[in-house]
Amino acid sequence: MTPIDWVVFAFYLAFIVALGIWVGRRGSVTARGFFVAGRTMPWWAVGLSVMATQASAITVIGTTGKAYTDGLRFVQFYFGLPIAMVILAFTLVPVYHRANVYTAYEFLGQRFDEKTRSLTAVLFLLSRGLALGVVVYAPSVVLALLLGWSVTSTVFVMAAAAIVYTSIGGIRAVIWTDVLQMVLIVAGLAICAAQMLAGLPDDVGWRGAWTLADASGHTTWLSTSFDPTDRYTVWSGVLGGTFLFLAYFGCDQSQVQRFLTSRSLRDSRLALAFNGVFKIPVQLGVLALGSLLFVFHVFEPPALLFDPTGRSALESEQLDALDARHADAVSARRVAARALLASPDDTTRRDAFLAADATIAELRSETIAAVRSVDATYDDTNHVFPRFILERLPIGLVGLLIAVVFAAAMSSMDSELNSLSTSTVVDLWQRHVAPDADDAALLRASKVATIAWGILAAGFAIYARQLGSVIEAVNTVGSYFYGSLLGVFILAVGTKTANGTGAFVGLLAGMTSVAIASQGDVAWLWLNPIGAGTVVATGWTVSRVTRA
Repeated sequence: MTPIDWVVFAFYLAFIVALGIWVGRRGSVTARGFFVAGRTMPWWAVGLSVMATQASAITVIGTTGKAYTDGLRFVQFYFGLPIAMVILAFTLVPVYHRANVYTAYEFLGQRFDEKTRSLTAVLFLLSRGLALGVVVYAPSVVLALLLGWSVTSTVFVMAAAAIVYTSIGGIRAVIWTDVLQMVLIVAGLAICAAQMLAGLPDDVGWRGAWTLADASGHTTWLSTSFDPTDRYTVWSGVLGGTFLFLAYFGCDQSQVQRFLTSRSLRDSRLALAFNGVFKIPVQLGVLALGSLLFVFHVFEPPALLFDPTGRSALESEQLDALDARHADAVSARRVAARALLASPDDTTRRDAFLAADATIAELRSETIAAVRSVDATYDDTNHVFPRFILERLPIGLVGLLIAVVFAAAMSSMDSELNSLSTSTVVDLWQRHVAPDADDAALLRASKVATIAWGILAAGFAIYARQLGSVIEAVNTVGSYFYGSLLGVFILAVGTKTANGTGAFVGLLAGMTSVAIASQGDVAWLWLNPIGAGTVVATGWTVSRVTRA
């Protein structure tokens, strides 16, 4: 980066920390202020904060990379979101407001018993605590390359910034910094789209870009397949996605806590509606950016390997031969694209363009396979978009867009830190260690817990590359957790006969059923309804038996 880019990046980082401290110190002088901002936050700020948490750095850089190769099909993952928002607005969210709780698991303690509350809280802390390390590590690898830092240094800076303003300002700092960061993310992505369009030849424009994207399948966004192994279909998105989002927004403390900060039930519902209406268009826009990047590279030669570190794994003679074949294939695709644009309805020319594009894809697959024979963990998907930022944006905008990636990472980290701290203190420390703690003690404990979780997350992120199998395990535990936890909440609000023993046994049964189902070739979105259904059936049955 140039000195100007470094100034832009450093200014953003300093400003976001200062903003978090300033807004947080004004209203986080009590435990209630630290946990739920005194229940004074406006609905639009809560809605933007929720969206910012979802727009993680993994989403910004990973989704664009995915769309670059696979088009828009991933958007089907979000089809269940509006349905889930409507259901939650009239079920769990009113219950939380009436119960006047700080955490979702505190409500389970009121409805069932302490063992159910403690188990769900511990499961949340374990799954989210480990997952937070991945949330920090994944973008740190890319940011380290962009900034020229080591991964350890990148993790340290990111974690330190988030820890400072989150431990001082609590949830109020999280929400207001998330609002700014969401605005920055959307603006940065819009700038990139404009740069990509401006970089196309004058005679191509957005109409030509659409023609090429459509011909290559990059505008396809619907699949009606009933294949349960197909990850992204209308059915998995509507059914599996609905269960996932019901669990995520209704049962995960990192999301529930945001809705508990709203001024009223009406504001919480408006925040849910805001997310339900705007999330799919925003996600579709991020995916469309990846498809546009594909068209951009039809005319501007793409890299053979977007992560340049992979080149060192190949012999120089082998690399030279691959580079030469790649250059010829890129040139052939560009010629075929020109021919197709001259006659968009000509199927022969369309087939020629697809064949040229397939040649490049096969060559990339061959090259990546060769690199993986030396480095089995190599994957350059998350480097497609960052490489565009570094090589194609003008001075100043590079620093801004790297700040966007940093913003996305921090907006996910700060909310996780705050929710982990809240659950640790309210569900465990206050209940089992210091039941007589006053407000000042709760506030001190919350700040200490925030710092501790931040340090743990940074430590796990630094060693995450050596713990690859653990990363997979963390993601799997997340699938076990969400559907099964949703089942417990369905028992809590949907039945009058369910008791604590039924909920506790049902939760264990649900996680077991998901573990068994995941051993087969079942797409992970379907694991959530499996877990929820098992919990409800088992919990209801056990409750009836134990009551009898």
